[in-house]
Amino acid sequence: MKALAPEMQVFMEYLQERRLKLTPHRQLILDIFLSHEGHRSIEDIYRVVREQDPRVGYTTVYRTMKILLDCGLAREIDLADGITRYEHLYNHEHHDHLVCMQCGKSIEFYNLEIETLQDEASAQLGFKVLDHKLQIYGLCGDCRKD
Repeated sequence: MKALAPEMQVFMEYLQERRLKLTPHRQLILDIFLSHEGHRSIEDIYRVVREQDPRVGYTTVYRTMKILLDCGLAREIDLADGITRYEHLYNHEHHDHLVCMQCGKSIEFYNLEIETLQDEASAQLGFKVLDHKLQIYGLCGDCRKD
């Protein structure tokens, strides 16, 4: 028997714990989400899913993405344009975002000093960090007019 991909294993265990079924539509949505890196909206995911199976409804995509959030496979990203987007979370390195308020570009970055400061501040206050997001909003190099 072929071993399951780690993400599929996480998904199946989550569904089983909650007595939910692994339907073909949920499987398709998971596969499409995992096959595309980057920041994708429900509408983006829905469009690709419908190209593969026109019977899948928007609500099914929405609910499945909620499951992916809850089981730790996805993370919501707010790029300050009113559209919630999703990115891969499981087995992906932590990173933060610079978001251009003019063109909407999102630049991923990692800075050890920022991470260290967050850890130190949390420890000083007796706070146990479970997760965090840092998004810095401004103008990218292409949009800046100095």
